[in-house]
Amino acid sequence: MTPERTAKFERVVRGRQLNLCVILENVHDPHNIGAVIRSCDAVGINEVYILYTDPNLKSEELSVKKTTSTGARKWVDVYLYEDAKECFAAVKKKYNKIYSTHLAVDSVGLHELDLTESIALMFGNERDGLTKEALAYSDGNFIIPMKGMVGSLNISVACAVTLYEALRQRELKGNYDENPVSSEQQRNDLMDVYLDRHEKRYSGQRFINEVD
Repeated sequence: MTPERTAKFERVVRGRQLNLCVILENVHDPHNIGAVIRSCDAVGINEVYILYTDPNLKSEELSVKKTTSTGARKWVDVYLYEDAKECFAAVKKKYNKIYSTHLAVDSVGLHELDLTESIALMFGNERDGLTKEALAYSDGNFIIPMKGMVGSLNISVACAVTLYEALRQRELKGNYDENPVSSEQQRNDLMDVYLDRHEKRYSGQRFINEVD
C-alpha cells in the first residue's frame, strides 16, 4: 500500500462516526439501499441496519447482497434482520436514541435535532413509511422541511439530506478531526479491519461484511 493510500485510510478511520447509524425498515428497492450505503460512507457512518418486518419482502434480503456491491459497500457494515425486537435490541446496545422520519403530532423539524448525539436515524418503506411496530422503538420523530407541491422525498434522498445535516453539525464540533468520537483503540481496531479488507480485495479473496 502506498503512503498516500495509508494516509487516506487513517483520515477515514479518524472521521468515522461510531455513534451514528442508519436503520432501514422494509426498504425493498436495492438501488435505494445502495444509495443509502453510499451516503453513509460519505459522511463517516460505519453501520447500516436493514430490517424486514413485512413477510412479502423477506425474499428481497438476498437482493441486498447481490445488488449493493458498490465501492462504499466494502467499507460499511450491513446488518440484516427479520425480527424487530432483535434488531432494536442490537441498536440500543450501541446507540442512545432512535429518531424516525415520521409525520406525527410531536414531530420536529430536522434542523431542530441535535445530531451530534449517539443516535440511530430510521427511515421507512418508500410507499408506506415506518410501521407502528418500528415506531414503538423510536425516541422521537422528525420531518424534513419542504416548500414544494410534492410532500415527500425519495428514501435515499431523504436519508442523504438528513445525514448531511448531521455532518454539518458534527463538523462544527470538530468530530471529523480534532474531536473524534472514537477512542484510539477503536480507531486502531477499525484500521486493522479496513487493511484486511483492502488486502483481500486486491488478492482476489472475497469478504462478507454483513451479519445474517
